[in-house]
Amino acid sequence: MSRLSERLREAIEEEIATGKLLPGHHLDEVELATRFGVSRTPIREALNLLLGEGLIENRPRRGSVVAHISPQRLVEMFEVMAELEAMCAQLASRRMTDEELAAIEAAHEAGRGAASAGDPDAYFYANERFHYALYAASHNSFLFEEAAALQRKLRPYRRLQLRVRHRMQRSFEEHQAIVDALRVGDTAQAALSVRSHVVVQGERFADLLASLSRMTEGAWQPEPATALKTLPVAPVRAGRAGADGATALPRPPRTKPAARPRARPAPVEPTEG
Repeated sequence: MSRLSERLREAIEEEIATGKLLPGHHLDEVELATRFGVSRTPIREALNLLLGEGLIENRPRRGSVVAHISPQRLVEMFEVMAELEAMCAQLASRRMTDEELAAIEAAHEAGRGAASAGDPDAYFYANERFHYALYAASHNSFLFEEAAALQRKLRPYRRLQLRVRHRMQRSFEEHQAIVDALRVGDTAQAALSVRSHVVVQGERFADLLASLSRMTEGAWQPEPATALKTLPVAPVRAGRAGADGATALPRPPRTKPAARPRARPAPVEPTEG
């Protein structure tokens, strides 16, 4: 997939998260291509990415539409996310390098600035870097991939949560508890802090319901064609920082494949001669 497709996916995902594209909304390739000032090919690629993340679905005779995810389903997804990230924290507290801890701390400090400025979008990207750095510090590539896959499905809802009043500051304080536990290698506390940070229950569940209801209220009329240069730029997936200054997300840890055992020749039965 091209960088353009990634940027388009990010733009459409943002419109889903903010309620501009409501559940059941038909995503017409021609209309989207016209509005963003691009051809249909990158639009189709972006929609395929969103389809893989479960944010849209294909319906007979309607094509691509924004998916409807029930509150109960979301809570279940966050429950699994909490356990995956708690496992990442457990492993990271034992395995991470000084450089990996520094990456987690740097993302945490970026979140401080965004929270102080009251900028939910900047905090969202700092938060994403924080969690990806935690996944990488686990040194378990399979766990990284599974956590990242579910994280992508939950991106718009995590973005939405940050628009709830006081949520950014609370999130930052929860990150601080995670960092404190990681610094001293407290495996149990690191897992507990991450689990309570991610799981949706009690007051946070009520906030999520309220946010979801706002997503489905009213109708939204598309704005005039949007020039491609105005599209939000997602953080670079890996490698060095991008030209826009976005910090790169860490790659999954590499693991050497196990050596294949050599097949042994079958024993030859003696023959009578």
